[in-house]
Amino acid sequence: MNLGSYLTKQWHNVVEEVKSTLPEDIHFDFRQHILPLFFPFLAWKDELKKTGTLRADFMAGVIGAIIVLPQGIAFAMIAGLPPVYGLYTAMITPIVAGLFSSSRHAVSGPTAPISLVVFAAVSKLAEPGSDEFISKVLFLTFVAGAIQLVMGLGRMGRYVSFVSHAVVVGFTAGAAVLTITNQMTGVLGVNISSRAAFLETWEQLALHVSEINWAVFSVAAYTLIMSALSKKYAPKMPHLLVGLACGTLLAWMMGGPAAGISFAAEIPSKLPSFSIPGLSAGNFHSLLGNAFAIAILGIIQTIAVGRSIAVNSGQQIDGNQELTGQGLSNIVGSFFPVMPVAVR
Repeated sequence: MNLGSYLTKQWHNVVEEVKSTLPEDIHFDFRQHILPLFFPFLAWKDELKKTGTLRADFMAGVIGAIIVLPQGIAFAMIAGLPPVYGLYTAMITPIVAGLFSSSRHAVSGPTAPISLVVFAAVSKLAEPGSDEFISKVLFLTFVAGAIQLVMGLGRMGRYVSFVSHAVVVGFTAGAAVLTITNQMTGVLGVNISSRAAFLETWEQLALHVSEINWAVFSVAAYTLIMSALSKKYAPKMPHLLVGLACGTLLAWMMGGPAAGISFAAEIPSKLPSFSIPGLSAGNFHSLLGNAFAIAILGIIQTIAVGRSIAVNSGQQIDGNQELTGQGLSNIVGSFFPVMPVAVR
């Protein structure tokens, strides 16, 4: 059976399943009963007429924007991309995912595990931050989104439930360790190869321990401490933004570049521009497997977070719709300077 026949069969099954669940006194209406399954915003668009809903959405958007500022920059740098790419990702993908996903509360954006996988996959093939590196990341974003979209349209969301929670926790913990390892060069102010493997990174750090820039380390430690204190004693404050502001202030007071503390490059004050991802045969050969891994990891994260939120909200999460929403957000995002995403 080819892909077209499979999707046609799945479409027929969806229609029949919906018809079978309708009470006998309700007439089947394609626009009312089928379209909202593929365009979820049709089911809640009328709620935007309520003042309370608009006010709550506005406040959620403001809080989300404040939180994503330091997160977006950090995750982009973990992935080996310029900081602005994290902000572009947080601007574009939540709009598409919000319209086509089933969850009304989860927000899509860059995440640490996916950023780490992107860096590990592409840094072997191109210099981080280079035009070639960015082109390959956009390819990963497009193909990962296409895989997720096909899985969603093929009604494969139910198979994600077979992935053990222990696997997700183990992968997340491993990603956290690798993230810490990759960021130690920035924390200590030591210059080593960005392509070094896990053990090699720690070996090189040990060899260069005498070259630690204590000014850089002080800023990093102070930022971390202030973030932790803010989260504990002022939980309503955006603790990551507080830590970022405190660390920036300390770096400025210590002299900044004069003390060996480099600042992030200036973020362009312009909207993301349209571009075509590099869908070359070479990219398919070298990155297809990584794109599949990113697609699976992204949807596992998405459904895990969506279900944890649904426990409190009482909303039903549709795995197939989440696959479709995340797939479309990655596909659309790949035509702009963004990176692969999942629900954060």
